[in-house]
Amino acid sequence: MQLHVENLACSRGERRIFEGVSFALWPGDALLVLGRNGAGKSSLLDILAGRLAPAGGTLALTGAGERTLPECLHHVGHRDALKAALTAEENLAFARDFLGDPALTPREALAALGLAHAAGLPVAYLSAGQRRRVALARLLVARRAFWLLDEPTAALDTASQEVLRRLIEEHRASGGIVVATTHQPLALDGAREIRIERSAPAPEPFRSGDVL
Repeated sequence: MQLHVENLACSRGERRIFEGVSFALWPGDALLVLGRNGAGKSSLLDILAGRLAPAGGTLALTGAGERTLPECLHHVGHRDALKAALTAEENLAFARDFLGDPALTPREALAALGLAHAAGLPVAYLSAGQRRRVALARLLVARRAFWLLDEPTAALDTASQEVLRRLIEEHRASGGIVVATTHQPLALDGAREIRIERSAPAPEPFRSGDVL
């Protein structure tokens, strides 16, 4: 499975956020998306996930048969997207049943993130770091070739960041692909980087009487 992105552009309303973004990804690749706040890093992931239409450019997925790119990926965004009243295990069971192609059981996924003890607790009772780990455990309950991770280390302590790094490397070793936005180094072997820069605003039109 391969993904080729050519001259991708993003607009919000009438404002151009970025343009001219190009890259190609093959099995085992990791791409780190860098840039200052507001540059469009999250918007790039939203386009890849099918949540936002690009303002220009092309995305070409090969080797996926009849499946579209959104059907081949996990997207973990800024928000953990968990039901507070459900337990950690129930949240993951819902994600597994909704996504299909099950992999680890919810309890196995929680154990991999160091949360086996929290399986029966409502998510509302968990700390921010624990909730983040439950959200990341969704990566393990259903098989998806592409992982889109938006600031995945947010709220994670050093030990949990290392667990995440190891899980990413295991995913890559099995042929998976990872695209991650980050302000903190993930120390992924051989990861490539691209930097997203906000497009310059269009100049004001010349008006009669302006001083040149």
